[in-house]
Amino acid sequence: MNQVLQQLPAALLPWYREHRRALPWRQDNAPYHVWLSEIMLQQTRVEAVKDYYARFLRTLPTIEALATCDDDTLHKLWEGLGYYSRVRNLKKAAIQIMELHGGVFPSQYQQIRDLPGIGDYTAGAISSICFGQKRAAVDGNVLRVVSRLTEDATPIDLPAQKKAVTAALEAVYPMDAGDFTQALMELGATLCGPNWAPKCEECPCRGFCGGALHATAQCYPVKLPKREKRTEEKTVFILSCDGRYALQKRPASGLLAGLWQFPNVPGKLETADALDAVRHMGLRPREIIKQLERKQIFTHIIWQMRGIYLEVAEQAEGFTWLTAGQINDTAALPTAFRQFWEEDRHV
Repeated sequence: MNQVLQQLPAALLPWYREHRRALPWRQDNAPYHVWLSEIMLQQTRVEAVKDYYARFLRTLPTIEALATCDDDTLHKLWEGLGYYSRVRNLKKAAIQIMELHGGVFPSQYQQIRDLPGIGDYTAGAISSICFGQKRAAVDGNVLRVVSRLTEDATPIDLPAQKKAVTAALEAVYPMDAGDFTQALMELGATLCGPNWAPKCEECPCRGFCGGALHATAQCYPVKLPKREKRTEEKTVFILSCDGRYALQKRPASGLLAGLWQFPNVPGKLETADALDAVRHMGLRPREIIKQLERKQIFTHIIWQMRGIYLEVAEQAEGFTWLTAGQINDTAALPTAFRQFWEEDRHV
């Protein structure tokens, strides 16, 4: 592996400096900006992140502003990005930076790694890009690139393989550590991506890449079999009364913790049972407006959801009744529930 990887810096760095994309978070190497972008980019496309990144920094331009932001505002800024534990950990880390580091982002790898929500990859990215340290940031993109370069059939989702690749890369890191980290990211995102045939003819590594030389690139990476997701059924009630809609806060821990939701119950209920469920909530149903079927896929769970739009006679206690404008401006609805709200706006 090392003999192939030793050739990477000389090939990648000139290519990256000529071909790198102009991305908002590459305008500087401020640790707060790099950190925020790396967290946002987890499980999220670059194009989707750009607007969120700009809006987030307009509202919370400093670590101190992030640390003191109220949770509802924070969740609203993140609304639609999903994986909300990321933004909760951002705030926890900001508070820790304020308390333990005087508001200055730490420069040592282990101190960065110890912040909430920061794993080996993000710590490596910040350490190299912001502080010039020879620390690799190894994610799925980088593992895919290395497996194709070296024709390594070891499953990339084995923790031991990630450690081995990290060590092998750090052994060949050049002085310009930040550009090298970003060059590896760029190669995996643009020429050697996961969902299309690799563009070997355009790749600066084609002269020493085993996958390109032997036409085996599309055989890699190898992954372990995926664990089957479990399915849960839910009935979601979009309850309206006098221009206001019933919302509830989800529990403070667990899936979608602390976010807003429409009232819901387990199972896909038929009409009579659905009306009974609403009555058990202390509400008097007036009219069912419509019904929709939707699905939300999480990491290990699939929600099969039936949305029932229902007008009720009065605004009962136990719910927060908000206008459409308040929901749009202040209530962070996760995608699972927001898809019913966006559908309702087109009624």
